[in-house]
Amino acid sequence: MQTSNALAVIRKQWHPLKDSYPVSMKQMPCIIRLQEPDPDEILPKKVKKKKSRGQREADLKDFPEDVISTHTVSKEVLDAFYSEGNWKQMPSEIYKRLRHEPESWTVEVHTVDVFVGTDGYHQDEFMRGDRPKDLFRGSIATPSLVASILNVKYVNSAPLHRMEQEFSRNRVNISKQTMSNWMINSSRRYFAPLVECVKQELLKIPVTQSDETPTQVINDDRAPGSKSYMWVHRSGEFHTKFPIVIYEYQKGRNPELPLQFYQNYEGILVTDSLSQYHLIEKKLRGLINANCWAHARRDYADAIKTADKSNPDAVRRSVAYQALSRISQIYKLEGTLKDLTAGERLKERQNAIKPLVEEYFAWVKNQLENTVVPPKGKTAEGLKYSLNQEKYLKIFLSDGNVPIDNTASERSIRTFCIVKKNWMFHDSIQGAQASAIIYSISETAKLNNLRPYYYFKHLLTELPKHYDKKGNIDSAKLNHLLPWAKELPVECRKPRR
Repeated sequence: MQTSNALAVIRKQWHPLKDSYPVSMKQMPCIIRLQEPDPDEILPKKVKKKKSRGQREADLKDFPEDVISTHTVSKEVLDAFYSEGNWKQMPSEIYKRLRHEPESWTVEVHTVDVFVGTDGYHQDEFMRGDRPKDLFRGSIATPSLVASILNVKYVNSAPLHRMEQEFSRNRVNISKQTMSNWMINSSRRYFAPLVECVKQELLKIPVTQSDETPTQVINDDRAPGSKSYMWVHRSGEFHTKFPIVIYEYQKGRNPELPLQFYQNYEGILVTDSLSQYHLIEKKLRGLINANCWAHARRDYADAIKTADKSNPDAVRRSVAYQALSRISQIYKLEGTLKDLTAGERLKERQNAIKPLVEEYFAWVKNQLENTVVPPKGKTAEGLKYSLNQEKYLKIFLSDGNVPIDNTASERSIRTFCIVKKNWMFHDSIQGAQASAIIYSISETAKLNNLRPYYYFKHLLTELPKHYDKKGNIDSAKLNHLLPWAKELPVECRKPRR
């Protein structure tokens, strides 16, 4: 297996900080001494994917084609150039270009037939033809229009006032307030029951991840500048069958908030070192908290960034550099396990990574006891962090489904972090709650290879049909609308390459 070969190579590599190995490594016939990387090379870098041949044809194959008239050369020009008859036609060259039309607008005109009785029994009694349920009674909103607004705001991160301006340039007068009302009503009336179904599926997954980011809500009955938070809860990084992301708006970071969300959860929750998560572990018997190794190396990386790069040898001798090198070795081994099963990953972690982890924590304790580092510096903070979080940082060694860090949650919340720079704050609690619900749908849709616009459109077409006369939706009947449902129309799915 290719992965096993990669592991074998790494196990042969010289440990940059210690010449001794666990027994299994000492028995290796060959140990290769590698050159130390520069300090800036310790943190992993993204590798750009090369575009494969024939990719353009694959990208364009599913679109309709408009065959343009042939670009040719007249016989007169050919005869004048080559002399008459001294030429022949070769196979034509064919190339393709992609055309895009600006936004188009169409007014739906609905006609409802009306009947009235003429006999004595039904005099003046009216009967009307069945009309499709409106999204909002008396509104011009349609599933396609609302889906387009949701897609631009929550997927493409454009604020409502820019959409209002763009609409106006097309002579479409829809105010940002009207659009905001549509989003709030859509999330509350239609999307909330579906998101609750998705949440219940999330809480069945044995490994989940969580993170949070501050946001501001103007009208939330608190003092100006009070911090609110958008929490994100998602399926574990290795759970690829039906990945899930749930956003949740809360007024703060009180431990009661995640406690309420995970009150019936039994499994492992991967987070950063936020104390709130440690508190809920103590209160919930079935929950185990695991910490993020990316946070364990963050203080060391900050120390390296501020170090004097004019003296590379001094940087390499620094405690921060040594710590990053040790953690880098752990990450290198972990990176080779990505495509393994949970059982295989656990076995390799126990054999190859656990000794490095144990060695790292022994080294941390030794540094704190015997090495003089500035007590308030980044290096000292990094050492103390690792020591305080040792129990939680070791959890990934006990379960092959637990990721080494919480970067998957950070990726899931990144869309919100980008968009809040555009619109800065929410006007109301209702708006923040609506955003949480809509982001839950759009981000989960993207993870399940759906096209958010078409998925929004499909939901807004189908969900109104599920309301009973009392205005309730039976959540048990929504399984066919979940982001991973096989019943979803083809147009909702992202084309496979």
